[in-house]
Amino acid sequence: MFEELKEKARAQAVEKMDFSRDMNDDEVYTIIDETLTGFPERRMFDFADRIRLRKEIFNSLRKLDVIQEYLEDEAVTEIMINGTDGIFVEKNGKVFKSEKKFASPERLADIVQQIVAGCNRSVNEASPIADARLKTGERVNIVLPPISLNNGPIVTLRRFPDKPITMERLIEIGSMSQDAADFIKKLVVAGYNIFISGGTGSGKTTFLNALSQYIPSKERIITIEDSAELRILDAENLVRLETRAGNMAESKPISIRDLIRSALRMRPERIIVGECRGEEALDMLQAMNTGHDGSLSTGHANSAKDMIARLETMVIMGADIPIQAIRSQIASGIDIIVHLGRLRDGTRKVLEIAETNGVVSGEVELNRLYFFDRGELKKVGELIHKDKLYRTYGEDCV
Repeated sequence: MFEELKEKARAQAVEKMDFSRDMNDDEVYTIIDETLTGFPERRMFDFADRIRLRKEIFNSLRKLDVIQEYLEDEAVTEIMINGTDGIFVEKNGKVFKSEKKFASPERLADIVQQIVAGCNRSVNEASPIADARLKTGERVNIVLPPISLNNGPIVTLRRFPDKPITMERLIEIGSMSQDAADFIKKLVVAGYNIFISGGTGSGKTTFLNALSQYIPSKERIITIEDSAELRILDAENLVRLETRAGNMAESKPISIRDLIRSALRMRPERIIVGECRGEEALDMLQAMNTGHDGSLSTGHANSAKDMIARLETMVIMGADIPIQAIRSQIASGIDIIVHLGRLRDGTRKVLEIAETNGVVSGEVELNRLYFFDRGELKKVGELIHKDKLYRTYGEDCV
């Protein structure tokens, strides 16, 4: 009865709205209230349900319909919409199935177009996969039928905290030790090139944001992302770049590779690439090897060692270069790999910090500095390459 009344009232409210101008929220609420007055069955619901009915109709008209309440819940970190078959929500590290559903595939399709229009992207049958973001910063991946075999579009929405999580907060919640944080802070300030690895949902973007707080505020930072997610705080000289997908209205797509090459002409002191997924890894390594110390990036991998192998594969995708030359580029370009993981209880931890130590016996050698063991991130080794620390802090720094 609740859903039936909501749909009937919504349909009548739409007929009363003036789409020739931009109506404000108060006007829309007035129309909803007037419409609900005409339905005697509303009296069957208590006051709380009537307030919820009013709010849900408003969300369906002006916001993102049934998922809006999850977007407003700070404890929710991910929303997964499997067409009209179901909505799954991650809250406080646990995933549950929501009781809410979109009324129809068409309603969900309208929400999808609303999302992509808000960030100058497009998704349609000709181009059925898109990455987008909401104005409030949430990352969205969209897959349309016929690629999606569910009843309607598949939408995966990653929600970030309203305020970026700082390194202090990561220490407080046990994601990293104070000792490791102090160590990594020195490395960032000194200009070590750091690569963050981890699986999906391990907190790579969050950690990258936290690391960026250690970059001296006077330095010129250029961020490069598929969908702008990074929220760099206190940077005075910040340039933010975002890729563009090609479509009929635009002459050509702009890739991460294009943006890295352009960034090199913009006098960067730090280049931050949100994530390396493919052949752009070659350009990132070349930037790290041509004097752009202190660059940061992330990538998907199961361990620090696996991240090296993944980088090798990504570089091969971009150019026909001998594997030994690639390994030499990786070893000289990347100084530190920080590996993150998500434990079974849903918590995210720094599992390993390792230093590259050149190419030994044809392989990139890693010197493990910190390792997560028995519930604790422990120091297990000493930094070998201290030249950047010496230049920044002097010989008494370590």
